[in-house]
Amino acid sequence: MRFSLLLIFTAFLFLSCSEYQKILKSDDAGKKYAYAESLYKEGKYKKALNLMEQIVPVYRGKPQAEKLMFMYANTFYNMEDFYLSGYQFERFVTTYPKSDSTEFAAYRSAESYYKLSPKFSLDQKETYQGLEKLQDFINKYPNSQYRADANEKVSELREKLEKKDIEIARQYLKIVEYTRNYKAAIESFDNFISDHPGSKYRKDAFFGRLQASYQQAIKSHPSQLKERLIISKKYYYSFIKYYSDSELKTDADKILEDIDRRLTNKEPSS
Repeated sequence: MRFSLLLIFTAFLFLSCSEYQKILKSDDAGKKYAYAESLYKEGKYKKALNLMEQIVPVYRGKPQAEKLMFMYANTFYNMEDFYLSGYQFERFVTTYPKSDSTEFAAYRSAESYYKLSPKFSLDQKETYQGLEKLQDFINKYPNSQYRADANEKVSELREKLEKKDIEIARQYLKIVEYTRNYKAAIESFDNFISDHPGSKYRKDAFFGRLQASYQQAIKSHPSQLKERLIISKKYYYSFIKYYSDSELKTDADKILEDIDRRLTNKEPSS
């Protein structure tokens, strides 16, 4: 019984492959369209794509092209080729602005660019591109059913950029003892504070700036010590202004205590 079923399945598979090859090599665009659509519905995207690529130029400008071009773009998406799906959905939106599928195509295009965003430690060119595409979608379709999901993805990409920037600033601070480039460390935290006003990492940026400035001050030439300690003290009060209840306050207070001691030339307490 099992052997018979295996033979039947093998024969069916052979006939299916033969039919596919026959249609693939034929000149009948209509048969290719119908077969590509049936393969697409079955989730056999690679085979469907091979047929679509043959007939897309043939159907360009014809009534059937709208459906074909949507399937074509969505095939790339389902195959996780997000570069091409993003591009093809974008083309669909431009070519068929009045289609019932335009809004979904616009969202899927933006979503494709979102999916290209790499992990935070890598170059974030695609993340910026994904943000731009998602924001464009939100602006164009403010009442879309996909708006909430688009906003969630925007928040995710923004947090990734924030994490990238705060890690860069932390790295500057980490190696400052060797590079002596205190200015770069301070500026990186300054830039983070300016660029990401609502970030969950903002507290760390305020404290990191205080640390970098303090380290710069105590390693300074005596002629620059007082001026830089005063600047560090200002950074302490900036931190306290927003984060007086932070778990980092104890460490910040210790820095202030040492700043005041140095400004008054007192010996450290035992």
